[in-house]
Amino acid sequence: MGKTPVRMKAVVYSLSPFQQQIMPGLWKDLTTKIHHKVTDNWISATLLLAPLVGTYTYVQNFKEKEKLEHRY
Repeated sequence: MGKTPVRMKAVVYSLSPFQQQIMPGLWKDLTTKIHHKVTDNWISATLLLAPLVGTYTYVQNFKEKEKLEHRY
């Protein structure tokens, strides 16, 4: 019972340059998917967005005060 070498064909996967729909399901109904994610996890979304919006508002207010500082 000797081992006989067997030739195997390699399988090569590639994208065709003419194929434009690589991930069509990802972009389909994107707004609906985001809406469901936010409504299902609104507490987590609030805890994520509140510091970001607060920081952005603070920075914009600080920059505006800095621009107007020379007038006083």
